[in-house]
Amino acid sequence: MISPQLKLIALDDEDLAVISAHVQDARVQPADIIWRPSEKRLVVGMSRLDWEQTLDGAAEPRRLVAALRFDRVLACKSRNIDLGASDKVLDLVGIEFHPQEGRDEGPGGSAMLLFAQGGAIRIDVECLECELTDLGADELGAGLAIEGEG
Repeated sequence: MISPQLKLIALDDEDLAVISAHVQDARVQPADIIWRPSEKRLVVGMSRLDWEQTLDGAAEPRRLVAALRFDRVLACKSRNIDLGASDKVLDLVGIEFHPQEGRDEGPGGSAMLLFAQGGAIRIDVECLECELTDLGADELGAGLAIEGEG
């Protein structure tokens, strides 16, 4: 059974934690990280595990093509990520949100995308506006084994 396509929106750190759980172990190619400063937007294309299907006991893990979008982005910086390495695959560990210094909560802050290889992307935002949208099954990644699986 195919689960319905997921669409989640995060407007605070608790919402972002839910999105982070859904993108854990997603595969990201540097070419699919698109920063548009004039639009104040960062889009990350990915192949994510369908955790709902996996937790329901499916024998074969399924991957979905998804887009992660951040709006109202003021700055975007990366560390230990070669954006020109189109053949390299990054493994997303999760996403954290850190409020703007001097404020316990509030709209501004930084979201950190953390990768298993030690890379990170820091996104400074006016306020947190993030959306995760499934685009369909990852037919190309379906046959790829995930390390530690099976």
